[in-house]
Amino acid sequence: MAEVLALLADRASAVRREQMGTRYGIHTPHALGVAMREMKAVARQLGASHELAAALWDSGLYEARMVASMVDEPSRVTSSQMDRWCADFDNWAICDTVCFNLFDRAPGAWDKVTPWAGRPETFVKRGAFALLWSLALHDKHAADDRFAEALELLVRESSDERPMVTKAISMALKAVGKRNAALRAMALDAAAGLAALPSGPARSIGRDGVRELDRP
Repeated sequence: MAEVLALLADRASAVRREQMGTRYGIHTPHALGVAMREMKAVARQLGASHELAAALWDSGLYEARMVASMVDEPSRVTSSQMDRWCADFDNWAICDTVCFNLFDRAPGAWDKVTPWAGRPETFVKRGAFALLWSLALHDKHAADDRFAEALELLVRESSDERPMVTKAISMALKAVGKRNAALRAMALDAAAGLAALPSGPARSIGRDGVRELDRP
């Protein structure tokens, strides 16, 4: 693992480290300032390894954890690992990247959406909807019933006041609605209902969904 950390350190930039928060809203206390393209290059160089991914994650370093999500083996990701890593999420980028690179292909992906959605921690709850968003885009075999149930969950949680959560809810709603015509109709109906609610976050999610989905 030391060699991987050295590879990342060689690609680090103090300017980029500063811009992570000010420019991209990625706030984490343990980061080097490595560009995404460089992290992807390191991951390609390493290849797949579940054991290495675990060690990189345990380092606590932002870039090492990003690479961990790229080199881990989805079929070996366990339910307990998903819960542990999700509890460590401390910014939107690590949350979304892990969900899109890894968790959506893990055997227990669908089992995490509902329980995480009910959790109070900002990035655990965002993880639920980032995972749903990713599943809507990548799980080509999931039945419509699963997404119909997820829409009900989305509506239930739509009044959350935290932008980091509502952004993921909004993206998940739109992604579900773009899977097929039947889900588009259901997502539009959900969005219209949200747009009529007294909750500001729910109205915003609903209006955004209607704008995106109610067009040819």
